[in-house]
Amino acid sequence: MSFAPLSSGADAAADPRGTARESRQPLRVGAKRELERPSAAARIARDGDTVEIDAGIYAGDAAIWRANRLTLRAVGGRAHLRADGAEAEGSGIWVIKGNDTTIEGVEFSGAKVPNKNGAGIRLEGAGLTVRNCYFHDNENGILTGANPASDVVVEDSEFARNGFGDGYSHNLYIGAVRSFALRFSYVHHARIGHNVKSRALRNQIAYNRITDESDGTGSYAVEFPSGGLAFVIGNLIQQGPATDNPVVVSYGAEGLRNPVNELYFVNNTVVNDLPAGGVFLFVRAGTSAALIVNNIFSGPGEILSGPGEMRYNVVAKKTDFVDAVNFDYRLRPGAAAIGFGVDPGSAHGLDLRPAAQYAHTARAGPRSKAGGLDAGALEYRYEP
Repeated sequence: MSFAPLSSGADAAADPRGTARESRQPLRVGAKRELERPSAAARIARDGDTVEIDAGIYAGDAAIWRANRLTLRAVGGRAHLRADGAEAEGSGIWVIKGNDTTIEGVEFSGAKVPNKNGAGIRLEGAGLTVRNCYFHDNENGILTGANPASDVVVEDSEFARNGFGDGYSHNLYIGAVRSFALRFSYVHHARIGHNVKSRALRNQIAYNRITDESDGTGSYAVEFPSGGLAFVIGNLIQQGPATDNPVVVSYGAEGLRNPVNELYFVNNTVVNDLPAGGVFLFVRAGTSAALIVNNIFSGPGEILSGPGEMRYNVVAKKTDFVDAVNFDYRLRPGAAAIGFGVDPGSAHGLDLRPAAQYAHTARAGPRSKAGGLDAGALEYRYEP
């Protein structure tokens, strides 16, 4: 998807060495290169550039990326942006102002700012793709503004222990953008805030592991506070015993503010380890459609609070899983969920039947589309 370019002073920036640079040659960053830190590349990057960052630790460096259509990728392993007190514009480690940016293989940690909302990535432009990245111990992992022309994709990435601890910052906080997709990612241990929070008009949360495990203090595992069109398919979702919120997944808690407000909750495995129970799924009254089909729910609590069409869901015992104590939610022989699912059909042009499954850590696993369909996120006999 393309976006109209914004004018940027970076377009006319000169190489600091005073030499011309061919537009298709990557900018190379590393301790033994002329551009030693990512921020040096950010100052001279032009529309369409690729920036290759050597693996290693870049401590105390923050950057503002203004050019459009940038590809920022690590080479030779992870490039670790360790904040160590550095921040850009009071917002975080990297502030993305340009449109249509791709980031691959980068680690972000330690973002802290005076307003307690420091992000590994703060998106202010339109369009962001993040692949194979790791966000940990920031006040926010990714934080985006509201932009109706923006599409955000995150895949094969890990988010851990992000959040200031006041409940207003999260592992992932996606503002009112046009669309958000989260795939094949491991999102866990948000600090009091939510693991995944999105105000996007259209959402696809598919084939992820979103968990608090035994010691996490996260609030909602997944929240769509403003409603919207939400497809939640094939996820492993677990709420831990230390959560401060008894609701696992929440839809429309702040009101249905989008033109289309429909939820499709299909083939997820949802485990509640809060001893007092709670609610697996909250859906706000007035939601146009809420299809809840082929899921596994395990643990104490009310399955659904609010409207919804419930079909072919399974309430499972912990003994139905291979090793629930260690969060291995593959099915044991004889589990009621085996072969229990039905074809969920399609909605808004999207086939709702799961086409893949999560593989740990933060990878895509295959899922057969032949034969019967098991309930839950993982196919029986699945070997990650």
